[in-house]
Amino acid sequence: MPRIAYFDCFSGCSGDMILGALLDAGLELDALKKGLSSLDVGGYQISAEKVQRASITATKFNVVVDEHAHHRRGLSDILKIIHTSRLSDNVKEKSSAMFQRLGEVEAKIHGLPLNEVHFHELGAIDTIIDIVGTIFAMELLNIGHIYASALPAGSGYVSTAHGMLPVPAPATLDLLAAAGAPVIFTSGSTGPPGELITPTGAVLVTSLANFTRPEMKIERVGYGAGSKDFKNWPNILRIWLGEEVESEDAGELTLLETNIDDMNPQIFGYLMEKLLAEKAADVWFTPIQMKKNRPAVMLSVLGPVSSEARLTEIIMRETSTLGIRARRVARHIAYREIIEFDSCLGHARAKVKRFGNDFIDISLEYDDCRRVAIERNMPLHEVSKMIETEARRYLAAHNQE
Repeated sequence: MPRIAYFDCFSGCSGDMILGALLDAGLELDALKKGLSSLDVGGYQISAEKVQRASITATKFNVVVDEHAHHRRGLSDILKIIHTSRLSDNVKEKSSAMFQRLGEVEAKIHGLPLNEVHFHELGAIDTIIDIVGTIFAMELLNIGHIYASALPAGSGYVSTAHGMLPVPAPATLDLLAAAGAPVIFTSGSTGPPGELITPTGAVLVTSLANFTRPEMKIERVGYGAGSKDFKNWPNILRIWLGEEVESEDAGELTLLETNIDDMNPQIFGYLMEKLLAEKAADVWFTPIQMKKNRPAVMLSVLGPVSSEARLTEIIMRETSTLGIRARRVARHIAYREIIEFDSCLGHARAKVKRFGNDFIDISLEYDDCRRVAIERNMPLHEVSKMIETEARRYLAAHNQE
């Protein structure tokens, strides 16, 4: 079963902090070097060392670039480097998507067409290593799902190739805003001044993580050091690795319901996203008729008993309701497992359903099939059939090991 990872970003996040924390948690540096060696990028060396940040020992990941190896690269140059490597389709696709996001943000901020954006810091060798290396490391460590804490905004100004910019830098702030990432403001005893979230850190954490703390069985903890060494403040990223577990009240849930007839319907989509991000197991809307025959919507939210207070608060704050019905419901659940594999059409995921010791069914991730259908200009039903056949073969071979 894939592991999960929780990014504890109390002092921010950057690409080198993530890789440092993963190395500290057991990632082999030689394995990382071997995977990255297939990138058509030369003139650099990577290393790791133990350092002190305040009172905590952490691993510092370093990318040392040769003096004459600096290049300004456009998005197409970087995508070519990634896609001509020998890395898996999963690593290529996720890394490329992140650079695409970075390119679009840079183009928007500087008012340029995407094909005219040269990445400066974002296209530097160390950023390529940080992004591709992180995705490759997740694959090596068999990490299936990633979660993250809220992100500290930092304060002051940062020096860039575009001059002095306010913190968070415009690219960072756009990435956080687009993902709806929770941001906390720090000052004094709650954090150091300066840039705490880099654009590389922002694109990695917002692309990979769900911003909530999971219930988990912790197996390893890794500490990744940032470049700055603040006085009396541990400038580190802490990563927890382990196994996701069901809560103690997994067999009993709370059902929250309320009838709403006087709210902008556009809000419902946002409300669903927010509730699901706070551990709601399911959210649905039912059209109903209320007094005076007014059309209305019944909001239903199913979630863990332990999350009832938080889910109730969200509904009260985000909707026009004046009251919420609550009751306990029991449930019976099947064991579910996510498998990932490289099909003949590209990387894909599938959900395996079991009950007891018996295999019941397998269902594909719709987004993966949709992506492949668009990329290859194939009918979606044909893509689904082909990938499902390979998923069942993969599962049969896996069960025989």
